[in-house]
Amino acid sequence: MKCKDVRPAKARVAVSVGDSVRIVRELQGLTQSELARRTKIPQSTISAIENDNVNLGVERAKVLARVLRCHPAVLVFPGWEVTKQSAA
Repeated sequence: MKCKDVRPAKARVAVSVGDSVRIVRELQGLTQSELARRTKIPQSTISAIENDNVNLGVERAKVLARVLRCHPAVLVFPGWEVTKQSAA
């Protein structure tokens, strides 16, 4: 297959910040309670974040990303669309 034959995937569903936290948490096989224990963020706050009732914030994003083994931007900017290809 040639590179010119490849089309970038299009987003099918809008994902909120809370959705991204929940999706990554579930992919890691963690419950909210386990994530709360590892991050020292109350489970009620994690629930509120996942339900988009509380803003994630940069500092919490860093803490969650460290435990969830992802870049904080994955959590903070779930709908980010890259328009330029990287030179790498």
